[in-house]
Amino acid sequence: MRRDRQAAAVGMKKVGKYEVGRTIGQGTFAKVKFARNSETGEVVAMKVMAKSTILKHKMVNQIKREISIMKIVRHPYIVRLHEVLASKTKIYIILELIVGGELFDKIVHLGKLPEYEARQYFQQLIDAVDYCHSKGVFHRDLKPENLLLDSRGNLKVSDFGLSALPQQGVGLLHTTCGTPNYVAPEVLRNQGYNGSAADVWSCGVILFVLMAGYLPFDETDLATLFRKINAAEYSVPSWFSAGARSLIYRLLDPNPNTRAHVEGIREDVWFKVNYVPVRYSEAEEVNLDDIHAVFNDIEDQYVTEKVGSTDHGPLIMNAFEMITLSQGLNLSALFDRQQDYVKRQTRFVSRDSPRTIIANVEAVAESVSLKFHSQNYKIRLEGVSSNRMGQFAVVIEVFEVAPSLFMVDVRKAAGDTLEYHAFYKILCSKLNHIIWKPSR
Repeated sequence: MRRDRQAAAVGMKKVGKYEVGRTIGQGTFAKVKFARNSETGEVVAMKVMAKSTILKHKMVNQIKREISIMKIVRHPYIVRLHEVLASKTKIYIILELIVGGELFDKIVHLGKLPEYEARQYFQQLIDAVDYCHSKGVFHRDLKPENLLLDSRGNLKVSDFGLSALPQQGVGLLHTTCGTPNYVAPEVLRNQGYNGSAADVWSCGVILFVLMAGYLPFDETDLATLFRKINAAEYSVPSWFSAGARSLIYRLLDPNPNTRAHVEGIREDVWFKVNYVPVRYSEAEEVNLDDIHAVFNDIEDQYVTEKVGSTDHGPLIMNAFEMITLSQGLNLSALFDRQQDYVKRQTRFVSRDSPRTIIANVEAVAESVSLKFHSQNYKIRLEGVSSNRMGQFAVVIEVFEVAPSLFMVDVRKAAGDTLEYHAFYKILCSKLNHIIWKPSR
């Protein structure tokens, strides 16, 4: 019986040549799923978007732009786009799978990074940003949540949804976008701005956060926040070295004309310590015909979607998912909450029944005044963000990893990452009685 269930789970869904697994990320307009290329065995991330949603919100041009940009920018420190597929109802973006989590997760758990480590990530960030700018691409939403880490600990820039491509005859950008705490002052003034200088400001905020463990500009009142950003009103912690302090002052210059530029950053004495420029070979000329075809001729060349039989129990986690989650063959990382990787990935294991797990999660939701919606051993918790500036939402899903052993995967769906990690600590403390702790 279990073997039949496992076969059903493995073949639960197939999109073209890709076997589709669990959801590993969720946003307002898309889900990101674990998938495997059945021809090559390569594990990838599959971003799934409903065509109806794209059309309803008039996002066709924006999504085309994001996909086009990701195909144009091919760099070791940027998440790679493999291909784009379409079915009758959905668009599938096949991306490089990054298993190390967000850089922000590391900051949350360590408080702040050692200066040498912060500098290493900053060097990789500047390499990626410089490459984007050389292609005429401006990210416009650089922040730690959009900086991922691969299995080797290298930086990967993601989320080009707000990026701008160069347009003939247009020198300045005019769209106010990005996350408020990381946005350059000239962007807020709505008088046109240079995309390169705006990205450099965001890089400066990121470097500050990496070394300080907190934001240079952080106010719940937007008017006060914008005033401090416009005046570059912030304090540098005493533990910053003189070299780091000097560079940050140049990066967080409210005047974009005198702000440090990428070339100047590369020549900075502090930046150059142990700096080794990344080596990569330029890819052949990028062809965007397939992307245009997906959006312009959506009635043609569909991939097939095959859905297997459903089961009323929790999904069984495939072996290739478990191996990828554990970053190799050391599966103990899945079950030991004390290991740093698992702590950052926010998941735990229980020997209680799935129904008991869900019931306990619902009780926790009620205790912290979050609404909840449950279906098929998956639960979404929703509420208002603590700063009252948006929605806070968490998705929790139960998977069977062995007979009578269940992994509970917790992921942020909306809201601030810092608030999410604070919630996860509360959740674990209230669920401590059902969390399995393996004997040593």
